[in-house]
Amino acid sequence: MTKVKKAVFPVAGFGTRFLPVTKAMPKELLPIVDKPLIQYAADEAILAGIDTLIFITGRNKRAIEDHFDSNHELEAMLRSQGKLVQADMVRNIIPEGVECIFVRQAEQLGLGHAVLCAERAVSGDPFAVLLADDFLTGYPPGVTADLVARFEETGKSQLSVMEVNGPDISKYGVVIPNENGLSIRGLIEKPKLLDAPSKLASIGRYVLTPDIFGILRRLSAGLDNEIQLADAINVQAKNGLAEIVPLNGQRFDCGSVEGFMKASAHEYNARARGQD
Repeated sequence: MTKVKKAVFPVAGFGTRFLPVTKAMPKELLPIVDKPLIQYAADEAILAGIDTLIFITGRNKRAIEDHFDSNHELEAMLRSQGKLVQADMVRNIIPEGVECIFVRQAEQLGLGHAVLCAERAVSGDPFAVLLADDFLTGYPPGVTADLVARFEETGKSQLSVMEVNGPDISKYGVVIPNENGLSIRGLIEKPKLLDAPSKLASIGRYVLTPDIFGILRRLSAGLDNEIQLADAINVQAKNGLAEIVPLNGQRFDCGSVEGFMKASAHEYNARARGQD
């Protein structure tokens, strides 16, 4: 079976909930303690054995490319000042053997459209999708590694899910589970509380088979007049080609200021405990 070696990061959004800071700075570069949000997702993918990182960017997102690019001048300056730890940190943002590809999404037409923009770079292989807004507590090797391992057992698309109780379920894609607890019969994007088919919400980590691209091309605009990735996965699920992996650890929604602040506090406290 083909290994999962590519990951797609949709990062073209405007980040309007963080204005004015995101007027000139991508939301994905906001720091959780001392590391940009997108770096955590990239590190998680690399720990899962992925060696090709595909970023779907938009206008004013050049800073993301700069972050993952080498900076020989900064590194040389740090080494000349004897700041070797910092110099190694700059050099090792992306380990040797890992490639970054940047694809422009000219118009924001939904998550499904963002994923579709990666089709040529994915080149017919299975691939992971990581939404940097979802900050997940670290445990080696991580959530994406769990999805990759399950995919390599069954060859089916994999969704990370967590249980959500109450009205917040309407903020997520919600799965229609099968009796076996692993495969699913469908995925509904942001149902009303009374219409939710389960308490299992899909979060921003996926491993997808490449047939998803053909499904996305055939889709009409869905919720919010956008091409919804959930609608494409729903097609796979109806054909028995999608499964779920329960989330281990904790998730913080860094698409909101409140969630971002909670994630920062959690990470700071976790590091402080590790130094005790």
